[in-house]
Amino acid sequence: MKLVKILNISLDNLSKVELLKQLKSGVVFTPNVDHMVKLQYDREFLQTYLQADYKVCDSQILVYASRFLGTPIKEKISGSDLFPAFYNYHKNNPNIKIFLLGGKQGVAQRAAKRINNKVGRSIVIGAHSPSFGFEKDEQECAEIIEMINQSEASVLAVGVGAPKQEKWIIKYKDRLPNIEIFLAVGATIDFEAGNVKRSPKWMSNAGLEWLYRLLVEPKRLWRRYLLEDLPFFWLILKQKLRLYTVPNQSVD
Repeated sequence: MKLVKILNISLDNLSKVELLKQLKSGVVFTPNVDHMVKLQYDREFLQTYLQADYKVCDSQILVYASRFLGTPIKEKISGSDLFPAFYNYHKNNPNIKIFLLGGKQGVAQRAAKRINNKVGRSIVIGAHSPSFGFEKDEQECAEIIEMINQSEASVLAVGVGAPKQEKWIIKYKDRLPNIEIFLAVGATIDFEAGNVKRSPKWMSNAGLEWLYRLLVEPKRLWRRYLLEDLPFFWLILKQKLRLYTVPNQSVD
């Protein structure tokens, strides 16, 4: 099964190894529970999602949901697992040159330095931490686009949070002719910089990474995890019972 339908989007049912072998160009999004809920009411986010070339499962809870629906997803491929796998897979590929966009001031540069040290070459050739609300400032976006184009990067990893990062990629990708691969990577740049610690592997594998992140950043994340994401479980039950109806939006 190449595609798995969950609510109003279809996910690519690929393993991480299959994705890395296949990924020569295109836009990669990594949907999680929070994305799935936002996709029910944010029309622009849905239209953005439908333009991605790859949509791979970022959540163990989505894996459980796919099994419950009878259409199991092979593997969880979170952005924070995919990105290090990607740069290690291409560590000897001179055509892969990465630009990092995201994080607070100085974080992207710190992430770039650490990645390059791990890989043993300058695979990250540019990094920038945009200002808060940059996506609403056309002038700043134009300057960022110029910076990326001047860097001659072939891969752009954007980590500014959803749905902002996905919308920004789709809005501006045609103005970035040198970029062959676009990755929406969420908190990955913070993880790579050592700015934020990831959950223990066992918690991630058990579908409890959300709990770890909630304990680490309660003020920022309590509303998302304890209120906003809860409707997901009701929606999945409705899909299982064939009672789910797609919101009044286009579907893939």
